Amino acid sequence: MALHATVVMLASLVFSGFVNVAQSQAPNTDVDLLNLVQNMEFLTAEYLLYGVTGLGLDAIAPELAQGGPPPVGGRLAFLDPFLKDVYFQFALQKVGHLRAIRSVAPGIPRPLLNISKNLFADFVDATLGRRLVPRFDPYANSLNYALGFYGVSYFAPTGYVGISPELQNSTFKRLTAGLMGVEFGQEAVTRSYLYERRNHLIASYNVTVTELTNGLADLRNTLGGVGTISEGLVVPPSEGAEGRVSGNVLAGNNDSLAYGALPRALLRILYGGGDEHVPGAFYPKGANGRIAQSYLNSPMS
Repeated sequence: MALHATVVMLASLVFSGFVNVAQSQAPNTDVDLLNLVQNMEFLTAEYLLYGVTGLGLDAIAPELAQGGPPPVGGRLAFLDPFLKDVYFQFALQKVGHLRAIRSVAPGIPRPLLNISKNLFADFVDATLGRRLVPRFDPYANSLNYALGFYGVSYFAPTGYVGISPELQNSTFKRLTAGLMGVEFGQEAVTRSYLYERRNHLIASYNVTVTELTNGLADLRNTLGGVGTISEGLVVPPSEGAEGRVSGNVLAGNNDSLAYGALPRALLRILYGGGDEHVPGAFYPKGANGRIAQSYLNSPMS
């Protein structure tokens, strides 16, 4: 399916004493790697801000968008008071993340983002292998919105784990560690919320939360093309922690270490078509920064 055609502790740490050192001494690859994951920070920031306020980054901290175009399709979600409170906290933390990145690196303009309900519906249809009627709408209710955040919150923490071994400068390493801690915390809160509801049927569909989340993890692995880099909420006991449990609130490998993925694999998923050279899905014109643009400007290998 050509999904790309239609179709993750507030870290607002200001390393003011390190800014000049980071910009003058850090290898270009450090900046490039951080900029790549910044694309994913923009994605989750806009999804959260629109979902809880009906407005995006331009209404909260427009300077952090660096002149990039506003996203397509964001809207206010119908959330219960608890999730609205939680996700508003997460949204503001995302603003802090973008500001922290700007404190040590030039940053990139916000890419054009598609966070429309139709795009999320395309991913859900691809996950389940059929077109749902009515179409899935992440903004329709609290459970759907949490499922949508499960979909997008995966990328940034997985990206930070992937780039961490490649970073050379201590300031970038420190920043990435701080960002990663909050990112995985946000993902864990959402996975816990969904795990508690793992047997619930999603409104209007004969599909459980487990079926959808596990299917989405499988889709990520298929599109990424590098083996297992994502797991759902329930796994065979042999694949759970110490090979003894099927519950999988926190995803991890055989040693319960977090999965990481390098840019190529993440872009294949985010573009929706399994090809880092062909933009689409969440990034209709591609992600920004030297790494993402190098794929767009090079032929398929």
